[in-house]
Amino acid sequence: MMNRHKRRPAAKLLGISVEALDMELTLKRIAGELQARRKGYICMAGVHGIMEAQRDSELAAIYASSSITVPDGTPTVWVGRWQGHEGMQRVAGPDLMREVFSRKEFASCTHFLYGGEEHVAERLRERFTRCYPWARIVGTYTPPFRDLNAEEEQSLIARVHQLKPDIIWVGISTPKQERFMHRYLHRLDTTLMFGVGAAYDFHTGRIQDAPQWVKTIGMQWLHRLMQDPRRLWKRYLRNNPAFLWHIGLQLSGLRHYPPAQREYLPVQIDSGRTAHTDTVVTQLATAVAKFQKLGS
Repeated sequence: MMNRHKRRPAAKLLGISVEALDMELTLKRIAGELQARRKGYICMAGVHGIMEAQRDSELAAIYASSSITVPDGTPTVWVGRWQGHEGMQRVAGPDLMREVFSRKEFASCTHFLYGGEEHVAERLRERFTRCYPWARIVGTYTPPFRDLNAEEEQSLIARVHQLKPDIIWVGISTPKQERFMHRYLHRLDTTLMFGVGAAYDFHTGRIQDAPQWVKTIGMQWLHRLMQDPRRLWKRYLRNNPAFLWHIGLQLSGLRHYPPAQREYLPVQIDSGRTAHTDTVVTQLATAVAKFQKLGS
């Protein structure tokens, strides 16, 4: 199965392909994926995620395997426009989440909230159902600050199987949320998973959003740092200078960053077992060849 965004206009950032989208185009793509019932996950690509993917080829492959990777961050958009994608605009996780819940064309969708600290997901459900009475949030889950153990994993899978939400919103920060979506997409009975980072905290008021002019000049990271310096200073000190250095090398042509290669994700087959898409295709091709040989 081809990675669906490969043929679409995209900016290239240190080997990560970020689609040249704005909010309206992103919502149109999401609606199409939901209507076709295509399972997939959606990544928000900003400086943090791109630099983490630079250090980890597995994470880079996870980005490459997404259904949609949107530009979450002004520097991402700047690079895209430098590469000729003039209509590219920032599509941040909290903004995208709000748009999906607020628009009537998504009113029939069911949602599941995964992430946040204790009681945050419940508060978010209360707020969204108050603001958008048509919102159908069928469940929430607050995970521990570690990987799920076997019992927790089976409990989550069973609960999602019972509820069958169209969308699961994953708010556990990068790169944990990308790894989670990649690992559980074909184990959870849902269509789309969104990695939205700190969106839960923004929408419940735990984090104050930056003014639009701060976002426009690409300084939202500083606004966030001022609110949570003890947790974020290492992230920004490590990633921001490194991003500027590497993107400068790329744009100047002094260094080439090969595109990340997608992983073959497991797909469900009728027996309930899983197989890799390349294996399935190979088996089908072999069967066809044998049939043709018998016919001749």
